Amino acid sequence: MITIALADDHSVVRQGLRALLESEPNFKIVGEAADGTTAAQLTEKLQPDVLVLDVMMNGMNGFEVTRQVVKRAPRTAVVILSMYGNEGYIVEALRAGAKAYILKESTAAELVRAINEVTRGRRYLGSPLSEQAIEAYLQRTGGNIADPYGTLTSREREVFRLVAQGNTSAEIAAKLFISRRTVEIHRNSVMHKLNLKTQAQLVRYAMRKGVLPPDS
Repeated sequence: MITIALADDHSVVRQGLRALLESEPNFKIVGEAADGTTAAQLTEKLQPDVLVLDVMMNGMNGFEVTRQVVKRAPRTAVVILSMYGNEGYIVEALRAGAKAYILKESTAAELVRAINEVTRGRRYLGSPLSEQAIEAYLQRTGGNIADPYGTLTSREREVFRLVAQGNTSAEIAAKLFISRRTVEIHRNSVMHKLNLKTQAQLVRYAMRKGVLPPDS
């Protein structure tokens, strides 16, 4: 029996996924989460075989959830189920530790196949994605170079996300219960580590990382 947790911020999507996957005789849904933070906590607690995870969620995006799962529930294979098929998102998911990436427009059979593949220790990219395209993208973007995003602290990532969403320093300070000065220190550190000079560059970087959707 393959145990599965679901994480998506749309209840109708979770309901559909549950109905679909529970129709498989060897699948068992053991938990659901509507936001990223809960998804990470739920996975750590339940240690399911597979976490089916959306990319864009409140609290913590799917890439950050994946990083947390790799650390706290290493036996859980993450399957990213996303509406975004651009190469940058796929590479970021794989870098974070996801074992599969498929699009929400995929067939039910493809999702079932992805789950079965990752539980066998294999990586799976759904159609029309391909290993060749990802390798070509990595070569174009210098994929072997260490990702500077990985050097950000948890607090810096929170500030980065809120800045990218257009919040002012005062608004961020109020949301995180820290001083405006501390916000500015974290923001400057983020800009330096990521080699960003302007707000526009920060927003574009956030889109590539999945912190913001590509059409923001």
